[in-house]
Amino acid sequence: MINNIFSLNENEDNNKTINHQKNYFSFKKYLNRPLNVCYIGAGYVGGTSSSVMAYKCPEDEVIVTVCDVDSEKINSWNSDNLPIYEPGLEEIVKKKRGKNLFFTKDIDNSIYSADIIFISVGTPTKKKGIGAGQAAELSFIEMAARKIAKFSKNSKIIIEKSTVPCKTADHIRTILNANKNNNDNKLLNENLENNILDICNLSISRSSSNSTLNNEDLKSDCEPIFTDIDDKNKSIHFEILSNPEFLAEGTAVNDILYPDRILIGGNETKEGGIAQDVLCKLYSYWVPKEKIIKIGLWSAELSKLSANALLAQRISSINSLSALCEETGADIQEIALACGLDSRIGSKFLNASVGFGGSCFKKDVLNLVYLSNYFNLPDVADYWKQVIIMNDYRKTRFVKTIYNKLFNTITGKIIAIYGFSFKKNTKDTRESPAITVILSLLKEGAIIKIFDPKVPEDQIKNDIKENCDFQEYNEYISNIRVCHSCYEASYGANAIVICTEWDEFKTLDYKRIYNHMTKPAFIFDGRLILNHKELKQIGFSVEAIGKRL
Repeated sequence: MINNIFSLNENEDNNKTINHQKNYFSFKKYLNRPLNVCYIGAGYVGGTSSSVMAYKCPEDEVIVTVCDVDSEKINSWNSDNLPIYEPGLEEIVKKKRGKNLFFTKDIDNSIYSADIIFISVGTPTKKKGIGAGQAAELSFIEMAARKIAKFSKNSKIIIEKSTVPCKTADHIRTILNANKNNNDNKLLNENLENNILDICNLSISRSSSNSTLNNEDLKSDCEPIFTDIDDKNKSIHFEILSNPEFLAEGTAVNDILYPDRILIGGNETKEGGIAQDVLCKLYSYWVPKEKIIKIGLWSAELSKLSANALLAQRISSINSLSALCEETGADIQEIALACGLDSRIGSKFLNASVGFGGSCFKKDVLNLVYLSNYFNLPDVADYWKQVIIMNDYRKTRFVKTIYNKLFNTITGKIIAIYGFSFKKNTKDTRESPAITVILSLLKEGAIIKIFDPKVPEDQIKNDIKENCDFQEYNEYISNIRVCHSCYEASYGANAIVICTEWDEFKTLDYKRIYNHMTKPAFIFDGRLILNHKELKQIGFSVEAIGKRL
């Protein structure tokens, strides 16, 4: 069906397609139809990555379909109320939805029609069984692989988009090969008639020294690239790639539009190289070639875990120093500035805070701990486990500061919580430090008033419920109030606790807030975003991470 879509010389006039005044490879030219891309999993990664891909690829070249078993989630993607908040995402979805971006519950036909499939399902930390509390839960990965094997009637490129442990691609390949369909002649003819991409027919030319093809090459001098296919019983071939995402929530759209790098991991085989090149062509619609990096399959899988572990380690490192600053009188922001100016260190991820959260850092560090123990590397496991221990310590220390400054009792005191999401510009609350802080304060008998500009009330209460037992929640619920503004939350409060660094918290009328609070009025800045000098002049007692004020 396609010959050398990966090795065509894009500098040749007859292989140029023009889009936004740039030269791109044309899938449509050699397929006689657009390339069909399928994302299995309409969560944060699948929904965001697919939407930006559809946005950047020409509508007549690439069609992106996102499928999921969760009807509510798909309905939300097809509505004006998207299931996730990410700056710029809503505009992209509305612009491309129904054109070359589709969200559907029909997983079977989405798989059947796809040329390339991204597996972007969840891989949460296991809650029970072997590896509970550390290992990744891979049941959704396996279910996706079994679905692909069942409904694929032609060869496909399968791409790990989810964060997975090293060697997961082997498990996926084993499942696919054990359950795949065999193409009989009738089925093969149907595929040809339906013009479905068959990777088995991808071929390369040996006629030119620079491994490129011209139009004559497309008509002759081609051989099947997957030579292991039995001519008597033509078999489907699945080539597995790893293409980890490196998105930061709150900036995900920009991260996909202008990535630091795109990693494409594949086997060091002829088939693996072909699949990598095909995916390179897809990304080249908007990503500069020099940022698309082909590496080994296992390196790609481990790179995502490693990147998140290193970032989490950096946060825990600066947070450990913040505790030392609080005892010595040093200023953690000055320390971060001094260290960040060192070109060997750099300034990113040196913002001390109440701790890191989100769906990735803790999960991926714990996964790394589990893998290290699995491969009998206990010292390595202990090293990375300390990153989590320090993160928990920073949250606990922050709560103890609140307790101590409020005269060692907070029973019946009103505490306003500013921010519930784990970071600004997202409504994701997974592993949010705010949850730990709130539950600790509730346990001491505090009345909690919460405001977050994006997280809805039902989500806030559900998160609190899920992180304590049934009896505790019944005791706490009467002391939890979700407010519609910072002013409402702080009215009559004894203290304000900054848990999320939302920009709007910086520009509030704190004099107005102070006038309506119980005195002495406290502010605990867990994100170092406020002007502490001005707050003290107003009359607040101010406490901040990593500082003596």
